[in-house]
Amino acid sequence: MEAAGGPLARARARRPEAVRLRKRRSVLYGAPGGAAGQRGAGAAGGPVPLLALTVALRTLNCFLVQTSFVPDEYWQSLEVAHRMTNNYGYLTWEWANGLRGYSYPLIFASIYKALQLLAKDDVHLLIWVPRFAQAVLAAFADVKLYSLVQHLENAETAKCVYFCQLCSWFTWYSCTRTLTNTMETLLTIFALSYYPIKGSKMGSSCKYLALIALAIVIRPTAVIPWIPLVFSHFLQEQRKADLILHNCIPVGLVTVGTSLIIDRVFFGEWVLVQLNFLKFNVLQNLGTFYGSHPWHWYFTQGLPVILGTHLPFFIHGCVLAPKRYRIFLTAVIWTVLVYSMLSHKEFRFIYPVLPFCMVFCGYSLKHLKAWKKSAASFLLLSNLLPALYTGLIHQRGSLDVMSHIQQLCNSSYQSQAFVFIMMPCHSTPFYSHVHCPLKMRFLQCPPDLTGNESYIDEADVFYSNPLGWLNKEFYNDTLLPSHLIFFSVLEQEISSFLALRGYERTATVFHTHVPQGRVGSHIYVYRKKPEINRT
Repeated sequence: MEAAGGPLARARARRPEAVRLRKRRSVLYGAPGGAAGQRGAGAAGGPVPLLALTVALRTLNCFLVQTSFVPDEYWQSLEVAHRMTNNYGYLTWEWANGLRGYSYPLIFASIYKALQLLAKDDVHLLIWVPRFAQAVLAAFADVKLYSLVQHLENAETAKCVYFCQLCSWFTWYSCTRTLTNTMETLLTIFALSYYPIKGSKMGSSCKYLALIALAIVIRPTAVIPWIPLVFSHFLQEQRKADLILHNCIPVGLVTVGTSLIIDRVFFGEWVLVQLNFLKFNVLQNLGTFYGSHPWHWYFTQGLPVILGTHLPFFIHGCVLAPKRYRIFLTAVIWTVLVYSMLSHKEFRFIYPVLPFCMVFCGYSLKHLKAWKKSAASFLLLSNLLPALYTGLIHQRGSLDVMSHIQQLCNSSYQSQAFVFIMMPCHSTPFYSHVHCPLKMRFLQCPPDLTGNESYIDEADVFYSNPLGWLNKEFYNDTLLPSHLIFFSVLEQEISSFLALRGYERTATVFHTHVPQGRVGSHIYVYRKKPEINRT
């Protein structure tokens, strides 16, 4: 019995040891997302309460941003969507030249169509529902960033990153806007949560590549931050052929194919907008038509401004962070360097690297220990003022003045109304914020694509001699607009035209405390006197 059972007994004795070895291995490699992650979920109140809190905060964020940032948040999204669903709306020169795709506006067109079918397509809902949808997506992205850091580190670090993300004044200012840059940033966060960084068990090549592809369809420059990340993944991937054949190629074919079909439906012909976009903005660098900056602008102004008081925490976090996060820092530096090579620069272009920066800021905050509460208070208070000022005060006139135009839609005067917006082109939204087929006009500024070096756009011609331009353009009283809208800096120069043609000021709208060039502190609304119209 003993001889027969000896080997069996020894085998039984070995089994528990093997199990214990596997258990130790699981604890060692799964701690960030396993036991520690479970503890973090409990400490944070679980994902559902955290999501509910974040949605509430971003909803508040949405309604506390009542200013304009850049024209693209209306002209490249809501205005296009309005035309798609209501058959009137203005398409800028980019659409005539196939530089923009319909995939992103289609999201808002779907919202507009749903409101239309429900007979709820009130102009205020057309303005705010897309913003609210963007706010909800931003909330999901915030929680996704929290979950990623919790998985890679622990709940305490995740809370610090989450706090830094919510405190960021530029994120507050931008994340609820209907900008392609905003959607690009949100998709970057979602893709990052599935990126196979060392130590992550949430990595999914197919998911993160699909999200990158979607971001590229919406805004082709979204590929820039991901070049070092995808290259690093490719180098570390043992089954490189499978990555390309089973993930990259299928994902690319599906997303580009879907984009092509959507654009074929709305353009009426086959157009590869991503190629046209890159050719115009990167290869030909024609974006300089809208202004240029020195090569170092992103390093000396762009990144420091959007980081704000997070900057010292970002630098400190870069020093402290583990080696595996160097790829995030590489993505930030690479993106800023690439954009620095382009002459036309804007703050929003580097918005997609801000979530990467928040990881380092949170890592810094977590390691401050005794100074953590003081540092957190400093971050909150120092970001609160710029967030509220830029969201509620700076450049609000462009949106407020639209309510005066909306009033014309509700009167019997609508058929005779003709609104002329004499401001730098695309200073205000258009039909998406009026929602009635008023006759409206604005000063246009399309770039010259023919190579004509002496080309001057309509807006520049107007501002070179406003009074002369008006007298020439409206040589006959029957051509005169019923309403003129312009910045206060223009009033004195065209005062004789206003007096002679019988215009009176009916509204003064505050715009900004820092007027600059053609942009004044206030916007004036002038109406042609009724008695003049009758004579």
